[in-house]
Amino acid sequence: MLTHPQFDPIAVQIGPLAIHWYGLMYLLAFVMFLWFGRLRIRQPHVAAQGWQARDLDDMLFYGVLGVILGGRLGYVLFYKPSYYLANPLDLFKVWEGGMAFHGGFLGVVVAMWLFGRARQRSWLQVTDFIAPMVPCGLAAGRLGNFINGELWGRPTDVPWGMVFPQAGDGIARHPSQLYQFAGEGVALFVLLWLFARKPRPVGAVSGAFLAGYGFFRFIAEFAREPDSYLGLLALNLSMGQLLSLPMIAAGIAMMAWAYRRAPAPSSGA
Repeated sequence: MLTHPQFDPIAVQIGPLAIHWYGLMYLLAFVMFLWFGRLRIRQPHVAAQGWQARDLDDMLFYGVLGVILGGRLGYVLFYKPSYYLANPLDLFKVWEGGMAFHGGFLGVVVAMWLFGRARQRSWLQVTDFIAPMVPCGLAAGRLGNFINGELWGRPTDVPWGMVFPQAGDGIARHPSQLYQFAGEGVALFVLLWLFARKPRPVGAVSGAFLAGYGFFRFIAEFAREPDSYLGLLALNLSMGQLLSLPMIAAGIAMMAWAYRRAPAPSSGA
Protein backbone atom coordinates (compact mmCIF):
# COMPACT_ATOMS: atom_id res chain seq x y z
CA MET A 1 0.00 0.00 0.00
CA LEU A 2 1.36 3.39 -1.02
CA THR A 3 0.83 6.78 0.58
CA HIS A 4 0.40 9.99 -1.36
CA PRO A 5 3.64 12.03 -1.15
CA GLN A 6 1.81 15.13 0.12
CA PHE A 7 3.54 17.64 -2.11
CA ASP A 8 3.69 21.22 -0.93
CA PRO A 9 0.95 22.90 -3.02
CA ILE A 10 3.21 25.95 -3.35
CA ALA A 11 5.92 25.33 -5.94
CA VAL A 12 7.73 28.65 -5.56
CA GLN A 13 7.50 31.27 -2.81
CA ILE A 14 9.02 34.72 -3.41
CA GLY A 15 8.15 36.93 -0.47
CA PRO A 16 4.37 37.31 -0.39
CA LEU A 17 4.09 35.86 -3.92
CA ALA A 18 3.19 32.17 -3.92
CA ILE A 19 3.10 30.18 -7.15
CA HIS A 20 1.04 27.02 -6.79
CA TRP A 21 1.69 23.78 -8.64
CA TYR A 22 -1.82 23.84 -10.04
CA GLY A 23 -1.17 27.25 -11.57
CA LEU A 24 2.04 25.93 -13.08
CA MET A 25 0.06 23.06 -14.62
CA TYR A 26 -2.19 25.59 -16.34
CA LEU A 27 0.91 27.40 -17.60
CA LEU A 28 2.36 24.10 -18.84
CA ALA A 29 -0.91 23.37 -20.65
CA PHE A 30 -0.80 26.73 -22.45
CA VAL A 31 2.87 26.26 -23.41
CA MET A 32 2.18 22.79 -24.83
CA PHE A 33 -0.79 24.16 -26.76
CA LEU A 34 1.45 26.73 -28.45
CA TRP A 35 4.26 24.26 -29.09
CA PHE A 36 2.14 21.49 -30.56
CA GLY A 37 0.05 24.10 -32.37
CA ARG A 38 3.13 25.27 -34.23
CA LEU A 39 3.96 21.68 -35.14
CA ARG A 40 0.42 21.22 -36.40
CA ILE A 41 0.62 24.32 -38.57
CA ARG A 42 3.58 22.75 -40.37
CA GLN A 43 1.49 19.79 -41.50
CA PRO A 44 0.84 20.36 -45.24
CA HIS A 45 -2.94 19.90 -45.15
CA VAL A 46 -3.20 22.29 -42.16
CA ALA A 47 -0.89 24.91 -43.69
CA ALA A 48 -3.01 24.77 -46.85
CA GLN A 49 -5.96 26.02 -44.79
CA GLY A 50 -4.08 29.24 -44.05
CA TRP A 51 -3.37 28.75 -40.35
CA GLN A 52 -0.53 30.92 -39.03
CA ALA A 53 1.39 31.25 -35.76
CA ARG A 54 -0.35 34.50 -34.83
CA ASP A 55 -3.68 32.66 -34.92
CA LEU A 56 -2.44 30.49 -32.06
CA ASP A 57 -1.77 33.46 -29.77
CA ASP A 58 -5.24 34.92 -30.29
CA MET A 59 -6.83 31.49 -30.02
CA LEU A 60 -5.07 30.90 -26.70
CA PHE A 61 -6.43 34.19 -25.32
CA TYR A 62 -9.99 33.20 -26.25
CA GLY A 63 -9.43 29.69 -24.92
CA VAL A 64 -8.10 30.82 -21.53
CA LEU A 65 -11.19 32.93 -20.97
CA GLY A 66 -13.41 30.04 -22.04
CA VAL A 67 -11.69 27.55 -19.72
CA ILE A 68 -11.79 29.80 -16.65
CA LEU A 69 -15.28 31.22 -17.05
CA GLY A 70 -16.85 28.03 -18.37
CA GLY A 71 -15.09 25.77 -15.88
CA ARG A 72 -16.20 27.87 -12.95
CA LEU A 73 -19.78 28.32 -14.10
CA GLY A 74 -20.00 24.63 -14.98
CA TYR A 75 -18.92 23.66 -11.47
CA VAL A 76 -21.51 26.02 -9.98
CA LEU A 77 -24.39 24.84 -12.20
CA PHE A 78 -23.60 21.12 -12.47
CA TYR A 79 -22.35 20.35 -8.98
CA LYS A 80 -23.31 22.95 -6.32
CA PRO A 81 -26.14 25.18 -7.60
CA SER A 82 -27.97 25.36 -4.25
CA TYR A 83 -24.81 26.27 -2.32
CA TYR A 84 -23.86 29.13 -4.63
CA LEU A 85 -27.45 30.33 -4.80
CA ALA A 86 -27.26 30.74 -1.02
CA ASN A 87 -23.68 32.10 -1.12
CA PRO A 88 -23.40 34.04 -4.41
CA LEU A 89 -20.21 35.90 -3.45
CA ASP A 90 -18.36 32.56 -3.15
CA LEU A 91 -18.70 32.27 -6.93
CA PHE A 92 -15.68 34.57 -7.22
CA LYS A 93 -13.46 32.62 -4.78
CA VAL A 94 -11.72 30.66 -7.51
CA TRP A 95 -8.61 30.27 -5.32
CA GLU A 96 -10.61 27.86 -3.16
CA GLY A 97 -10.99 25.47 -6.12
CA GLY A 98 -14.05 24.36 -8.00
CA MET A 99 -13.68 23.89 -11.76
CA ALA A 100 -15.62 21.45 -13.94
CA PHE A 101 -14.19 20.04 -17.15
CA HIS A 102 -17.56 19.80 -18.87
CA GLY A 103 -18.22 23.48 -18.07
CA GLY A 104 -14.75 24.44 -19.26
CA PHE A 105 -15.36 22.46 -22.43
CA LEU A 106 -18.56 24.38 -23.13
CA GLY A 107 -16.73 27.62 -22.38
CA VAL A 108 -14.06 26.75 -24.95
CA VAL A 109 -16.75 25.84 -27.49
CA VAL A 110 -18.28 29.31 -27.15
CA ALA A 111 -14.84 30.97 -27.17
CA MET A 112 -13.82 29.18 -30.37
CA TRP A 113 -17.11 30.16 -31.99
CA LEU A 114 -16.33 33.81 -31.19
CA PHE A 115 -12.78 33.37 -32.48
CA GLY A 116 -14.06 31.80 -35.69
CA ARG A 117 -16.44 34.69 -36.27
CA ALA A 118 -13.61 37.17 -35.75
CA ARG A 119 -11.42 35.32 -38.29
CA GLN A 120 -14.25 34.42 -40.68
CA ARG A 121 -13.72 30.71 -40.18
CA SER A 122 -16.35 28.11 -39.46
CA TRP A 123 -16.61 26.85 -35.90
CA LEU A 124 -15.75 23.28 -36.96
CA GLN A 125 -12.63 24.42 -38.80
CA VAL A 126 -11.41 25.96 -35.56
CA THR A 127 -12.32 23.01 -33.34
CA ASP A 128 -10.79 20.52 -35.80
CA PHE A 129 -7.54 22.49 -35.60
CA ILE A 130 -7.31 22.65 -31.79
CA ALA A 131 -8.75 19.22 -30.90
CA PRO A 132 -5.43 17.28 -31.07
CA MET A 133 -3.77 19.75 -28.64
CA VAL A 134 -6.51 19.77 -26.00
CA PRO A 135 -5.50 16.45 -24.33
CA CYS A 136 -2.15 18.03 -23.40
CA GLY A 137 -4.01 20.48 -21.20
CA LEU A 138 -6.12 17.69 -19.74
CA ALA A 139 -2.98 15.72 -18.87
CA ALA A 140 -1.44 18.74 -17.14
CA GLY A 141 -4.64 19.33 -15.17
CA ARG A 142 -4.75 15.73 -13.92
CA LEU A 143 -1.14 15.95 -12.79
CA GLY A 144 -2.15 19.06 -10.85
CA ASN A 145 -4.98 17.11 -9.23
CA PHE A 146 -2.54 14.37 -8.19
CA ILE A 147 0.00 16.82 -6.79
CA ASN A 148 -2.76 18.46 -4.75
CA GLY A 149 -3.96 15.04 -3.53
CA GLU A 150 -7.51 15.82 -4.67
CA LEU A 151 -10.15 13.98 -6.71
CA TRP A 152 -8.89 10.65 -5.43
CA GLY A 153 -10.30 7.28 -6.43
CA ARG A 154 -12.57 4.71 -4.86
CA PRO A 155 -11.34 2.22 -2.23
CA THR A 156 -9.32 -0.65 -3.71
CA ASP A 157 -7.06 -3.56 -2.80
CA VAL A 158 -4.86 -3.40 -5.94
CA PRO A 159 -1.09 -3.34 -5.18
CA TRP A 160 -0.78 0.27 -6.33
CA GLY A 161 -3.63 1.47 -4.14
CA MET A 162 -2.72 4.73 -2.43
CA VAL A 163 -3.76 6.34 0.84
CA PHE A 164 -4.71 9.98 0.37
CA PRO A 165 -4.45 11.70 3.79
CA GLN A 166 -6.84 14.41 2.57
CA ALA A 167 -9.58 11.75 2.44
CA GLY A 168 -9.21 11.35 6.20
CA ASP A 169 -10.03 7.65 6.35
CA GLY A 170 -6.68 5.87 5.87
CA ILE A 171 -8.18 3.67 3.13
CA ALA A 172 -6.15 2.68 0.05
CA ARG A 173 -7.73 4.15 -3.05
CA HIS A 174 -7.23 4.15 -6.80
CA PRO A 175 -4.90 6.97 -7.92
CA SER A 176 -7.61 7.84 -10.44
CA GLN A 177 -5.97 11.17 -11.29
CA LEU A 178 -3.13 9.17 -12.88
CA TYR A 179 -5.60 6.95 -14.72
CA GLN A 180 -7.17 10.06 -16.22
CA PHE A 181 -3.74 11.49 -17.00
CA ALA A 182 -2.95 8.31 -18.95
CA GLY A 183 -6.35 7.99 -20.65
CA GLU A 184 -7.88 11.36 -21.48
CA GLY A 185 -4.41 12.91 -21.51
CA VAL A 186 -1.67 10.78 -23.06
CA ALA A 187 -3.67 8.09 -24.90
CA LEU A 188 -6.23 10.53 -26.32
CA PHE A 189 -3.45 12.88 -27.46
CA VAL A 190 -1.63 10.09 -29.32
CA LEU A 191 -4.80 8.82 -30.99
CA LEU A 192 -5.98 12.27 -32.07
CA TRP A 193 -2.56 13.40 -33.25
CA LEU A 194 -2.19 10.32 -35.45
CA PHE A 195 -5.77 10.62 -36.71
CA ALA A 196 -5.35 14.32 -37.57
CA ARG A 197 -2.03 13.86 -39.41
CA LYS A 198 -3.97 13.14 -42.59
CA PRO A 199 -6.71 15.29 -44.15
CA ARG A 200 -10.11 14.51 -42.63
CA PRO A 201 -13.60 15.77 -43.46
CA VAL A 202 -14.59 18.94 -41.61
CA GLY A 203 -15.92 17.95 -38.19
CA ALA A 204 -14.32 14.49 -38.07
CA VAL A 205 -11.43 15.43 -35.78
CA SER A 206 -13.76 17.34 -33.45
CA GLY A 207 -16.09 14.34 -33.34
CA ALA A 208 -13.19 12.01 -32.58
CA PHE A 209 -12.20 14.22 -29.65
CA LEU A 210 -15.73 14.26 -28.23
CA ALA A 211 -16.16 10.50 -28.50
CA GLY A 212 -12.63 9.77 -27.28
CA TYR A 213 -12.76 12.04 -24.26
CA GLY A 214 -16.21 10.85 -23.32
CA PHE A 215 -15.07 7.22 -23.52
CA PHE A 216 -11.89 7.65 -21.46
CA ARG A 217 -13.66 9.80 -18.86
CA PHE A 218 -16.57 7.36 -18.58
CA ILE A 219 -14.19 4.43 -17.97
CA ALA A 220 -12.03 6.34 -15.47
CA GLU A 221 -15.08 7.33 -13.43
CA PHE A 222 -15.51 3.70 -12.35
CA ALA A 223 -12.30 4.14 -10.33
CA ARG A 224 -12.88 7.75 -9.24
CA GLU A 225 -14.67 8.55 -5.99
CA PRO A 226 -17.99 10.31 -6.74
CA ASP A 227 -18.44 13.77 -5.28
CA SER A 228 -19.62 13.34 -1.70
CA TYR A 229 -22.47 15.82 -2.09
CA LEU A 230 -23.79 13.97 -5.17
CA GLY A 231 -22.84 10.33 -4.84
CA LEU A 232 -23.94 7.94 -7.57
CA LEU A 233 -26.98 8.98 -9.56
CA ALA A 234 -29.22 7.32 -12.16
CA LEU A 235 -28.20 3.79 -13.20
CA ASN A 236 -25.56 3.89 -10.44
CA LEU A 237 -23.47 6.26 -12.55
CA SER A 238 -21.58 9.37 -11.42
CA MET A 239 -22.28 12.89 -12.63
CA GLY A 240 -19.08 12.71 -14.71
CA GLN A 241 -20.36 9.61 -16.46
CA LEU A 242 -23.81 11.05 -17.09
CA LEU A 243 -22.20 14.13 -18.63
CA SER A 244 -19.82 11.98 -20.71
CA LEU A 245 -22.50 9.82 -22.36
CA PRO A 246 -23.91 12.70 -24.46
CA MET A 247 -20.35 13.58 -25.50
CA ILE A 248 -19.77 10.04 -26.79
CA ALA A 249 -23.07 10.04 -28.69
CA ALA A 250 -22.46 13.52 -30.12
CA GLY A 251 -18.91 12.62 -31.16
CA ILE A 252 -19.99 9.47 -33.01
CA ALA A 253 -22.85 11.35 -34.68
CA MET A 254 -20.52 14.18 -35.71
CA MET A 255 -18.01 11.79 -37.27
CA ALA A 256 -20.77 9.98 -39.17
CA TRP A 257 -22.15 13.33 -40.37
CA ALA A 258 -18.69 14.53 -41.43
CA TYR A 259 -17.90 11.45 -43.51
CA ARG A 260 -21.37 11.38 -45.02
CA ARG A 261 -20.92 14.96 -46.23
CA ALA A 262 -17.38 14.38 -47.49
CA PRO A 263 -17.07 14.43 -51.30
CA ALA A 264 -16.61 11.03 -52.89
CA PRO A 265 -13.09 10.35 -54.23
CA SER A 266 -12.78 10.82 -57.97
CA SER A 267 -12.48 7.66 -60.04
CA GLY A 268 -10.00 9.21 -62.47
CA ALA A 269 -10.17 9.41 -66.24
